[in-house]
Amino acid sequence: MSKPTLLILAAGMASRYGSLKQIDGFGPHGETIIDYSIYDAIRAGFGKVVFIIREEFLEKMREVFDEKLNGKIEVDYAFQSFDLTKFGVDRVIERTKPWGTAHAVMSAKDHINEPFCVINADDFYGKDAFEKMAAFLRDEVTDEKMALMGFKVGNTMSDYGYVSRGVCDVDGEGNMVSVTERTNIYYITDDAGKKKIVYEEEGKQHDLDPNTRVSMNFWGFTPRIFEVAQSMFSKFVEENGDNPKSEFFIPSVPDYMVKNNMASFRVIPTSSKWFGVTYKEDKPIVQKSISNLVKEGVYPEKLF
Repeated sequence: MSKPTLLILAAGMASRYGSLKQIDGFGPHGETIIDYSIYDAIRAGFGKVVFIIREEFLEKMREVFDEKLNGKIEVDYAFQSFDLTKFGVDRVIERTKPWGTAHAVMSAKDHINEPFCVINADDFYGKDAFEKMAAFLRDEVTDEKMALMGFKVGNTMSDYGYVSRGVCDVDGEGNMVSVTERTNIYYITDDAGKKKIVYEEEGKQHDLDPNTRVSMNFWGFTPRIFEVAQSMFSKFVEENGDNPKSEFFIPSVPDYMVKNNMASFRVIPTSSKWFGVTYKEDKPIVQKSISNLVKEGVYPEKLF
């Protein structure tokens, strides 16, 4: 069986970060967050990495990644663009924002023919997550059985403000029933001085168990997902084409497949601690977290 592929969503403009964070340095020798994801993927048994980027990023991405990955893993690039004709949409729609993460995944359909996983470029997922997803993609995945990594919400929090997370409703067999986007998840200190996690909905606070599984956009698919997503995308554009901020997000595709009995999605539990960068202020926190993992021997000081 062919080795699984890693698909990295790296087409975002990082407007809140202020620069191209996909190639910003966070490790002791200027390693990017992507470098750590690829390092984990290689040792977990992935055979190829495909970057989804904007075409104007290509030269810079090749400059950063091609030489150091040469001979270690196959590298390919796919472009997320505003040309919708290859997805069967004839309308020309003027907009400045890409069409979302599910559209980004669809942009790789001519580059992937094997089971693959999708991750964000600016999220640090950890060794355990890659090992478990690689095992699933090698041994279990089918067109009717796919997966997502289920992180403990307590391992994905920020001490510096609100986060939004896809909270997973999981059945007794460990499969996804639904993913509900919860905004305004944060820490509070209760009357007893104990720190706990809550989320806000319609102005009310609700407790959230720190062990609750959440999606951090780490999915395991077969190429069947391209076909399903494309069939949904045509309708999405028809209904939302006039809204310049509308986005076709990945969770809508698995949700549709589950509700229509097309496939199940295993929520694979991981002990990995997630961290990521949204704002420049996040950078020193991520650098310190990576430095600690290097000191603990989880990663070598120099990856490649």
